[in-house]
Amino acid sequence: MQLKFDNFNFQVKSENNKNFIFDVVRKKFLRLTPEEWVRQHTIHQLIKNGFSANRLSVERTLPLSKKRYDAVYYNDDGRPWMLIECKAPSIKINEQTLNQIASYLQLEDVPFVLLTNGVDHYTIKRENKIVEVIQDFPNFSNVSH
Repeated sequence: MQLKFDNFNFQVKSENNKNFIFDVVRKKFLRLTPEEWVRQHTIHQLIKNGFSANRLSVERTLPLSKKRYDAVYYNDDGRPWMLIECKAPSIKINEQTLNQIASYLQLEDVPFVLLTNGVDHYTIKRENKIVEVIQDFPNFSNVSH
């Protein structure tokens, strides 16, 4: 299945018949699974779209929900600003999934959640208790206002 991201040159290696991909945020090789393939594309696309790699944290658990997120983007004050959830391309994103992800906005008090399976991208925005779902990948200049 073709992912809907820009093209990136990833560092990939094989050991003992298993593939690994280099994570530019954690600075180490990770087992290459379908979800990891989407996560690494997402990280690279966020950086290309103007998000700072220094503000990204991967596989982060936040204290309010105790839930582990695939990635979290932090604001200038070090508070979570965008939660990032990546699914394998074979996982379909439906209304139930979107509603579950949208609930994280309230739970963690963040303005944005990005949900992607590499094929469909959804940016969920909360402003003054109004939740908006945008079927697109975020660009920092468009969401940082």
